[in-house]
Amino acid sequence: MSAEEVSAFLDEQRVVTCATHGPRGWPHLMPLWYVVRGEELWAWTYAKSQKVRNLERDPRATLQVETGFEYQELRGVMIEAEVVIHRELSLVSEFGVELFGRYGTAQAGPEFLEVVRAQAAKRVALRFQPRRTASWDHRKLGGVY
Repeated sequence: MSAEEVSAFLDEQRVVTCATHGPRGWPHLMPLWYVVRGEELWAWTYAKSQKVRNLERDPRATLQVETGFEYQELRGVMIEAEVVIHRELSLVSEFGVELFGRYGTAQAGPEFLEVVRAQAAKRVALRFQPRRTASWDHRKLGGVY
């Protein structure tokens, strides 16, 4: 895919699978909601989650966003990234509002902001800084595999 196609693809998809290095050496795969900010994906998760503990030990992650059912429909993007863990409550809260907005669950008013702040107190924001990206779109193969 071209850079523009990758950008459009990431904007239209909703779940990224995040692979980190688990404590026993096995890949640890977990789905995340995400927001695209420029060239980077951002997500949030519980501060005490296994993926955060893994990233504290080794800040590398591989992300994959994919779609398609039949082989000739498969499309996806894989991103090897270094991850910055943000713990500042104001930053995590602001990001939570942005994330809920992307997924259509944001609401107006101070009650909603309090709910986000309460969640943010238990969470971190993950900034995935891409180091290498690969993409594929089997629809472009024209039936030749």
